[in-house]
Amino acid sequence: MYTIKLTQIAAEQLKALDSNTLKQILHKIESLKKEPFLLGKPLQGPLKEYRSLRAAGQRYRIIYRVLDEEIIVIIVAVGIRKDGDKKDIYELMKKYIKTGLLDNLSP
Repeated sequence: MYTIKLTQIAAEQLKALDSNTLKQILHKIESLKKEPFLLGKPLQGPLKEYRSLRAAGQRYRIIYRVLDEEIIVIIVAVGIRKDGDKKDIYELMKKYIKTGLLDNLSP
């Protein structure tokens, strides 16, 4: 069983959600405890260290990283997939990486 950890970014994003969406996303996050490699899909390019899991009616994405040797799943970010929008979760992740916000992710 994996331990779930949240980054400060993910915690703030979850706080901003309405209760129904939050409940659905937390249910998905909880499912990552058992098989994080089977559930999400691996991302590519600058996000290749991360995985993405669809949630809340397929609109939201849970971006996470698995530290297999430590049996930890780190929830890095949660947001809406809006292709072409600067608030798209994947675009935000690229900015987080570029600005160093995700450097030294520590559990």
